[in-house]
Amino acid sequence: MLVLRPFIRQVVFRAARPHFIATPRYSSTLAEDVRSDSTFRIPLIDFAAYKQATSLADKRRIADDIVNGFKEVGFVYLTGHVIEPETVNHSAEFFRLSEETKARLAWDDPKANRGYVQVGRERVTTSMDAAEIAVLRAKAPDTKESMEIGRENHPTFSNKWPQESEVPGFKQTMLHFFQTCHEVHIMVMKSIALGLDLPEDFFDNKIDRQDHNLRLLSYPPIRTSLLRSDGQARAASHTDYGTLTLLFQDSIGGLEVQNPHTKHYQPASPIPGTIVVNAGDLLARWSNDILRSTLHPKINATEGMTPARQSIAFFCNPNFDAIIESLPTCTSTSNPSRYPPLTTEQYIVGRLAATYS
Repeated sequence: MLVLRPFIRQVVFRAARPHFIATPRYSSTLAEDVRSDSTFRIPLIDFAAYKQATSLADKRRIADDIVNGFKEVGFVYLTGHVIEPETVNHSAEFFRLSEETKARLAWDDPKANRGYVQVGRERVTTSMDAAEIAVLRAKAPDTKESMEIGRENHPTFSNKWPQESEVPGFKQTMLHFFQTCHEVHIMVMKSIALGLDLPEDFFDNKIDRQDHNLRLLSYPPIRTSLLRSDGQARAASHTDYGTLTLLFQDSIGGLEVQNPHTKHYQPASPIPGTIVVNAGDLLARWSNDILRSTLHPKINATEGMTPARQSIAFFCNPNFDAIIESLPTCTSTSNPSRYPPLTTEQYIVGRLAATYS
C-alpha cells in the first residue's frame, strides 16, 4: 500500500503488506461513462498484471486498458505495488527548514530546473506567452512552494541539496525514489507502446537518460475565499509537459481533472495503494493527440481554511535530445501529423522559461 503522511518526522511510502484493490466492473464502457459528469470515472488498473503477464496477449489486454484511459480521460489510477516499499519521503521535513536555508537552494535556470521555488514564484498555465504568464503571475500566483530535483550525475547541472545535518537522509531517499519512479516510467511506456501497435521496446532508447523532474510540493493553509477569487488556485489549470506524470497525493487530495468531453472539473480523490498517472504534452504530441494531455488544477475547495498538504509529482520526460514527432501508427492520409518535430529540450525549457519569474 502506498501511504503519504505529511507533518510527521518521516513520511513513508509503504508497501510492507499486500494491498489488494478490487477492480470495479462496469456495465458500460469507459467511453460511454465519460460522456456524462454523473458517470465520469478515472479507470483503476492493476499494473501488476502487466508485469507478471506470461504472454503478449495478456500484456496487450492491460496495455489496451491503459491506452484507453489516456485516450478517453488522460488519467489512470495504477495499483499493484509499482513503487518499492521502504521508500521514505522527507518532503515535509524539508519544507519546515527556515526560509533563509531554502532560499540558499533557489531555482535559477530553466535548463537546469533544479532547486527551491518559493510561494508565488511559479504560475502554471496552458499559455506559452511569457508576457501573458507574467500578468497572470502578478494577479494570481500559485499558492505552493516546491523543491525540484533532477538526475544526479548530469554532465552540466547539479542538484541543490540541503546539508545532511539539516534533513538527515534527504538526499539518499530522493535519489532512490527518483530511480524507482524512472523504472515505473519505463514499464508504463512499454505498455503504451504495445497499446499503440508498436514494439514493446519502441520507447526504450528514447527515455533511458533519466531527464526527469522530481517535484516535492507543499501547499500552505489558505482561506477558501482567496482560492475562489479570480484566477487563484493552489495551482492553476494546466497540462504537464513531458510523457507521464506520477502523482502521489496525501489523504487530503485536492487534484481535479477536466472531463475532456463536458469541460467540467471532477475530483481525482486519493485512493490508498495507487499512483495517479496522467499523460503529458509530449506524449500527446507523439500520439498525434490520440492520447490526451488533460487540464487539471489543484483546488482544495473546502470551506473556511484549506488545510496544509503535501504531494509529490514525478514528471517523466523523454531524453532531452529525443525528436518528438507523430508516431507512424498514429497518423494516416486522413489524419496527418498535427505538429512539427521538435526536441524534448526545446519544448520543456521553453515552457519552463515562461512559467517562472
